[in-house]
Amino acid sequence: MADVQQLRVQEAVDTMVKSLERENIRKMQGLMFRCSAGCCEDSQASMQQVHQCIERCHAPLAQAQALVTSELEKFQDRLARCTMHCNDKAKDSIDAGSKESQVKRQLESCVTKCVDDHMNLIPTMTKKMKESLASIQK
Repeated sequence: MADVQQLRVQEAVDTMVKSLERENIRKMQGLMFRCSAGCCEDSQASMQQVHQCIERCHAPLAQAQALVTSELEKFQDRLARCTMHCNDKAKDSIDAGSKESQVKRQLESCVTKCVDDHMNLIPTMTKKMKESLASIQK
C-alpha cells in the first residue's frame, strides 16, 4: 500500500483506539483494579478464592481487549484483501501488455479507493465497538 495511504489509515485507526481507550477501556481498568483490591481485603478467603475473585474482576477487561483486537484484525484483513485485489489487477494488466506507468496509476487509484472505502467504515466500526464495550461494562 502506498506510504501516504498507509499513514492515513494508521492515523485514523490510532485516533479511534485512543478514543476507545480513554472513554471505555480506562474506566474498565479502574473498575478491575478496585475490584481486585477488594478481593485482597477478604482476610477469610483462601488463596484460591482470592485468585478466582481477581480472575472474575479481570474478565470484563479481557473480553473488551479481545473484542477490540478482533475488530481491528477484521478491519486489517478486509483492507489487505482489497489491496491484494488491486495488486492482482495490476499484475493482470502487466501480463496483458499494458504500459507500466499506466498500470502504476491504476494501482495507486485502486489502493486509494480501498483506503477511502475503509476509512468510511471506521465511524461505524467505532460506534459498534463502543456499544459492545458499554454492554460488557454492565
